Amino acid sequence: MSTAAHLAGPATVEHTPEPVPLSLATVANRYVSLGATPTARRIRGAGVSGFQRRYGDLAGWRTASVAERRQVRTEVASFVGHTVIACAFPVDVEFAVASGCRWGKYLRDAYPGQADRFHAQAASLGFCAKEIERMWSWLAKICIVTGTSPDQLGPQEYHEARTAVHDAVIASRGYRPKTLSTPLFGLDAVMFHRGQAPAPDIRRRWTGRPVHEVVWDQLAQAAPVMVATMRRYLRQCAISLRPSSVALFDTTLRQFSASLITADPPVTRVADIGRGHVEAYKQQLADRPGYRGKPLSKTTLGMRMGHLHTFFTRILEWDYDDVPARVPVYRSDRPRLDEPLPRFLDDAQAAAFMTATRNLPDPLDRLMVTTLARTGMRRGELLGLTVDAIVQIGTGYWLRTPVGKLHTDRYIPLHPQLKDLLDAWIAGRPDWQATDLLLTERGRPIPPTRVDKAVHKAATAAGIGHVHPHQLRHTLATQAINRGMSLEAIAALLGHRDLSMTMVYARIADRTVADEYFAVTSKVESLYAASQPAVLPPDAAGPAMRALRAEATKRLLGNGYCARPIELDCRYETICESCTMFFTTIEHRPTLQAQRDDADLKGQTGRRDIYDALLQRLDDAP
Repeated sequence: MSTAAHLAGPATVEHTPEPVPLSLATVANRYVSLGATPTARRIRGAGVSGFQRRYGDLAGWRTASVAERRQVRTEVASFVGHTVIACAFPVDVEFAVASGCRWGKYLRDAYPGQADRFHAQAASLGFCAKEIERMWSWLAKICIVTGTSPDQLGPQEYHEARTAVHDAVIASRGYRPKTLSTPLFGLDAVMFHRGQAPAPDIRRRWTGRPVHEVVWDQLAQAAPVMVATMRRYLRQCAISLRPSSVALFDTTLRQFSASLITADPPVTRVADIGRGHVEAYKQQLADRPGYRGKPLSKTTLGMRMGHLHTFFTRILEWDYDDVPARVPVYRSDRPRLDEPLPRFLDDAQAAAFMTATRNLPDPLDRLMVTTLARTGMRRGELLGLTVDAIVQIGTGYWLRTPVGKLHTDRYIPLHPQLKDLLDAWIAGRPDWQATDLLLTERGRPIPPTRVDKAVHKAATAAGIGHVHPHQLRHTLATQAINRGMSLEAIAALLGHRDLSMTMVYARIADRTVADEYFAVTSKVESLYAASQPAVLPPDAAGPAMRALRAEATKRLLGNGYCARPIELDCRYETICESCTMFFTTIEHRPTLQAQRDDADLKGQTGRRDIYDALLQRLDDAP
């Protein structure tokens, strides 16, 4: 699920009353009088005089070009900076970026209380003083472009001015400075929690891999009918599926459409799509480089083919007008994937890993890794936890997971050590934030890669190589089943909808089998060493082996099997043999004789008589 979707609406923050904009004359008098010494007042007065001689007023100043406004003496530039803020005079974004004025200082001088509150809020989110100063400097540029104070910025106003400042910096330099993204990335988070900005992106979108793909509007120009059919299908999917799933379908259909339009001859309708077009697209996927230049994985190839198969199947079922004669995608188009057993940490590795986790210096790393290891949660469930996830049921504490992969939630019992870590984290969490997410870093939702790095730190410190967060889930399940927890309890713990999902851990519960194996083989070895034949003691078959024997002696029935231990009697044991429609043949005589003898040994006369009659019937048969 998308983590940013958990962000709540912006919090309401208290704003200081907006000062009434001052006149130019009042600003000039106040500016000069604030000089600390006679020399400072004389320099400030010279700045005011120089401004009035050159421009007259702020309107005249604005009519000058950016280059002309930059070519002024320092005292004039200082007066201009104080004046545009005090008069709430909006400044064109080109000058705000290129002037070189100390806008952050001028804004602090005008609104010291607002500056102190902003610094305190940013510091509570984890930003250092240097980072906060850089963010304040960018906020000052945004304020002078809008002609407002920091507390009076609205979300839409902030977003538009922030975008304008960002684009103006890039345009003025001809490239994206490395120092540009970090302060704006942090400023977006602080302003969101102050209730003055839209929800921030979870990642720096400009750092992702570039995707050069055609958009629907371009495709519609070449194939309007086909695009209309596909977009209609996507709109229906968006009603019932998650946005992330619809986004994957959208990408597949756009890629497929682009290959169809460039085919020879071009395809402009879904009805004209044939088997050859699917095979050509499949070959394009196979030849296309994947992540880091490697071939596209079987999983991705199968996913794309699955999307197309579903698309064609559904539009035929939904009776669309633009449909092919039959579904041109077959099940065999999807590569058969390997089904390896889940990877888990053995007991020694798990112990070393947990020791390293307890020694992680970062509290967030320690909390995330411990939560994964102690609860078996999925990574997405961890990132979706909210501050009210801890609940008390009776005398115990439980952790409620968010609705996740299988569209279900559940309660997980909290280990005391994990409960202490969660309490400490919540106690140190700023309560003025505008999100109910439990795990945030510097005011933003944590990306999945942040969890991966925390697990990697613990694994590296433990010296056990690469460990993925999902391996901790497999490890907890394997440890539980090896120590006697029932499959039903494990399924409830892990949030499995079907018990067949849990059965995979029964395949990897090799510790119990290994213990039983070596316990038995040590006794068997004594047979080989002895000169005389020996008989194994009755306890040679341990509990697991006895369980395997019980499984092998289950009585098969028509629609299942009877799990009654063979040592226990059952009144229905001969219900089939006593039926008038029951028939048997001579090859079953040894089994019937053994059943007859067993009944006689147990004193079950009624059961013995039934088998006697069956045996007599076989003997009398010609």
